[in-house]
Amino acid sequence: MRRLLTFLTAALVTGTLFAGGLVTNTNQSATWARMPSRNASIKTDAVYYNPAGLMMMNNGFHLSLSNQTVFQKRTIESSYPYLNSGIYYGSVTAPLFPSVYAAYKLDRIAFSAGFMPIGGGGGASYADGLPSLEMSQSDLVPSLAATPYGVTGYRMDIDFKGTSTFLGFQGAVSYKVNDWLSVAAGARYVTARNSYEGYLRDVEVNTVGGWTAASGIIGDISANARTGGNSLDALVDNDLGGFTADQLVQAGVLNVTQRNNIVNGLTNLGIPNAATLTILQSQDAFFGVANIYGNKASLLEDQEAEAEQTGSGITPFFSINIAPSDNFNIAVKYEMATKLELTNKTTKDLTTGYLDEDPETPITRFPNGAKIRNDMPAMLAVGAELRFPLFSVNAGANYYFDKSADYGHYIDLTPQNSSDYLVHIENDKIIANNGLSISAGYEINVTETFAASVGYSFANKGVNSLYQSDLSYGLSTHTVGAGGAFAFTDKIELNFGVSYTKYIDDSVTVNHYLGGINLMPTETYKKRTLVVGVGLDMSF
Repeated sequence: MRRLLTFLTAALVTGTLFAGGLVTNTNQSATWARMPSRNASIKTDAVYYNPAGLMMMNNGFHLSLSNQTVFQKRTIESSYPYLNSGIYYGSVTAPLFPSVYAAYKLDRIAFSAGFMPIGGGGGASYADGLPSLEMSQSDLVPSLAATPYGVTGYRMDIDFKGTSTFLGFQGAVSYKVNDWLSVAAGARYVTARNSYEGYLRDVEVNTVGGWTAASGIIGDISANARTGGNSLDALVDNDLGGFTADQLVQAGVLNVTQRNNIVNGLTNLGIPNAATLTILQSQDAFFGVANIYGNKASLLEDQEAEAEQTGSGITPFFSINIAPSDNFNIAVKYEMATKLELTNKTTKDLTTGYLDEDPETPITRFPNGAKIRNDMPAMLAVGAELRFPLFSVNAGANYYFDKSADYGHYIDLTPQNSSDYLVHIENDKIIANNGLSISAGYEINVTETFAASVGYSFANKGVNSLYQSDLSYGLSTHTVGAGGAFAFTDKIELNFGVSYTKYIDDSVTVNHYLGGINLMPTETYKKRTLVVGVGLDMSF
């Protein structure tokens, strides 16, 4: 499969946009925003974090309503020398990131249900494109710098947006085994939807005659190459195709001008050792270049994308809560992997290349009806909380079994410029270490009705350089959160908080070939996220 232009927009929005693992959101309550360490919760958000811990709550019905507003900024810096700008900005916004939890607790058993955006949850916008979406067009400048075109610059109108929503609907049953041990089991139904829309328009280059459509120039090169091939028909028809142009000059069939038109024409089109080719080989070379440039011209014409991917899966989970005393508890939760297979529904698609074996057959980015994997990994979460009359402390850790999942990740294993191949790669080849996050929190009762809290969480990067690209990258994170809780009554509590996540920058070398030479530009990836959460917990 020959790829002359790459659009890998699927990676724009899939996966987690906020806190947690590569594809799992764990910022699942407003209380998390003010204290990002909730694994040992014994409040209503334990429906998600610690289902077995619900048995430590009072009997009755408990309801928690939360929303988080999330703002994320992304910056990508590229060292590729032909780009108009080496800095690209992206933004992700999620004004609504809700979670709803309900639990009905009796003496020895509790029933719970929950709703949350378990993955994705926002929209990503790249108004200025990305390096991988622009490098092919920027290559037009050095490629067409010579006469007669004298290209000195390029420009285009490019915009891509995507949204990703992985919604979780879960139910569980919790059971009190004895005074110090509770257990729970449940399942989460996950619905996944990714949507993409965007366009590439008005690709132009600045020639000696001013700005002109790049597709027109590339189309002219294709037409000239085809004319060169057609000009050799008479020689081939007269069984002279097995001779070189120089041999035909010596035989008096061609003159020097005709010979130079053939040899120099091929050389100017980038065909090496043109003088050694036979007439038949020269004709094949002319037609080959005509096809390549003809396809490239079509890729530089206006294109649009409008597609969505949908699928669903089930996540079984199990929970244990150990309470050696009334003021101390330890929580353990294990979530099994969620197999997600998404199906494309496409109304407008991007052409990314043409088949080598059939140059007339286009390759598209979102083939209608095609299926891709986008799993969520198994996760082990542990936590502990120690409570005193005036304050409490807690700690936790999450371990994500990324290597054994299938994220539907593709990488470019291009050995040279002429043929680019996207290869599906298993997670254990792109994950250096399974994901791990650790957290701690502190809450103090300032008054009888108001508590203040602060928390911290660190998550490792986990991925290796094969995973990283401008479309999908994983970074280690430092997250801090602070806020408070105000109790209107002993049954109604308001939670509010703000968290800030600083991602640790990462730089990798990417492959990009120009004229058969891998220029190996460096890309640096940066992110930062702000979360504002507000929630209401009620008991009846």
